[in-house]
Amino acid sequence: MASSSSIIALKTRSKKNKKREKYSLSELKTLGHQLLSSKEHINNLCPLLTFVSPTSPTQYALEALVPLHSFFMALLPRLPASSTANSAALHDPDFIYRTWIRSKFDDFVNSLIAISVSPQSQEEALREVVLDTIMELVKVGNGGRFHSAIYHRFLHSIVHSSTGIDVLLDFLESKFFKYIDVRYFTYITLEKLARTLEIKDISENGDGNSHSRESIEICIRKILHLLSRIPAPKGINENAGCETWNGLGVFIKDGNREEHSEQEKAEDKSSNNTLSAANVAKKIKVKFTKAWISFLRLPLPLDVYKEVLLTLHLSVIPHLSNPILLCSYDIGGVTSVMALSSLYILMTQHGLDYPNFYEKLYALLVPSIFMARHRAKFFELLDTCLRSPLLPAYLAAAFAKKLSRLSLSVPPSGASIIVALIHNLLRRHPSINCLVHWEDGDPTARADARDAKDSEREKSSTSLEVSAKEQGIDHFNITEVNPIKANAMKSSLWEIDTLHHHYCPFVSRFVISLEDDLTVRSKTTEFAVKDFTSGSYATIFREEISRRVKQVPLAFYKATPTSLFSELDFVGWTFKYEQNEESIITNTDDYSKNIKVSEEHEHGCAKKPRIECS
Repeated sequence: MASSSSIIALKTRSKKNKKREKYSLSELKTLGHQLLSSKEHINNLCPLLTFVSPTSPTQYALEALVPLHSFFMALLPRLPASSTANSAALHDPDFIYRTWIRSKFDDFVNSLIAISVSPQSQEEALREVVLDTIMELVKVGNGGRFHSAIYHRFLHSIVHSSTGIDVLLDFLESKFFKYIDVRYFTYITLEKLARTLEIKDISENGDGNSHSRESIEICIRKILHLLSRIPAPKGINENAGCETWNGLGVFIKDGNREEHSEQEKAEDKSSNNTLSAANVAKKIKVKFTKAWISFLRLPLPLDVYKEVLLTLHLSVIPHLSNPILLCSYDIGGVTSVMALSSLYILMTQHGLDYPNFYEKLYALLVPSIFMARHRAKFFELLDTCLRSPLLPAYLAAAFAKKLSRLSLSVPPSGASIIVALIHNLLRRHPSINCLVHWEDGDPTARADARDAKDSEREKSSTSLEVSAKEQGIDHFNITEVNPIKANAMKSSLWEIDTLHHHYCPFVSRFVISLEDDLTVRSKTTEFAVKDFTSGSYATIFREEISRRVKQVPLAFYKATPTSLFSELDFVGWTFKYEQNEESIITNTDDYSKNIKVSEEHEHGCAKKPRIECS
């Protein structure tokens, strides 16, 4: 059965529809003129308000909206607050009249908000007019001050609406987000909404209601869209003015608001804004920080999480009053890759001490990272993080060795990135160049064999014999997540030598750069990793076909070939085709003759024939 509230709503809606049918467009225009001309027609408010509805035709809604807007704007400064009531005032006819007008004003605001977020309002022109009307009411609706309550209800409806909000956001961004007071109250409202959603999510977790969870995720996405549309709090300085939507400004004390007349507002507008610019910047940054921190505490869906991390280091962290550390880097996978940019800024620009940073970075080196969407930014940051000359030798060796091992299982574009990274590591850290030259398994024996004199080599013969037994054994542990325990210093970069025989010509040519003596820094330069991160099979193929090759191997024939294979390629076999069917017959009689002809053709080359039986 339908609830009593839904039945009442249906009855009210049917009554409104019947009232609308009584009026034509010209009669509706007459009602508006009468309302603005005399108080005697104050009862015209009710029929006009019925047309300010999402279900009304656009022309009727606009015709009713314009006179109602003008009527309420003239009376707003004299209207009492919605909650104002006392026993003495209840017997005052003027107060009762103004209270009734106030109730109709609240109905008008609710109707405007309903039109702005309703899926039935498809006309963008109507939504734009409605938005302008709402913001005009917000501008002076609170006794000439910014009416934050109406603005809060408006944003609350946007966040909790079931329809798209792109049109409204475009209008807000282009018209109103440039004003400092609109941004200020937007941050306050979004912070409150985020905290409400956080409490709601905690209460819903115990119930396991999937529908409520989906509605929370929709609200989270809309809050993100609102936050991302607001310009970052930059450009506000002591020499720049703060343009406000409300002429009184945001940060005037309540005791001084009534003292500001229209002339004083005009006189003090520039001076007040200029003097308070520094304080305004601080307050805006505080509200910006609180709004974003409240949002980031929400249970973000994975796609929202990635979208936030993609721009967090550029549009959020630089403007926070107190930059915070997120746990995104500990999640792993693509999420950690995207969080690396923000974490790097916190460490380098804000003095953050993040424990086990390089261990987590080392764990991100897996084959899938070379196919990730944001691999270009990751490898640039990886190269930057490994640039410090204070990096321990074991850590630099661990990264070089793991990258070297990954070169065996990544695409050619990934192998070129690895060669560039290892080239830079060997050049920056001469202490790990021994990985290129060692040949045995025992590092002590390697040092002795390379540096000791003839007399000392005799003493170390025993250790050389022991290490000779371990030749071919790589002590590096690719599965070890801790670079200290990976035994990279006991290994060598033997994988790089295999790249000389890589099937891709570009990789086999590029790896030759590692043959230079990288310890001589004056004769070598670092590679820019970003020049290799955009590579792919398509780019490598285009580069190869556009290269001009000086010497091209050609197949030379004295006579034009008549078949793909000659008889000499299949010695001892004869191929016959009968009725489109291939039959293989072994010709044993001509076997020795064919062997002789083959040997003469190969100019004495010893080639053993292969005997196969049909």
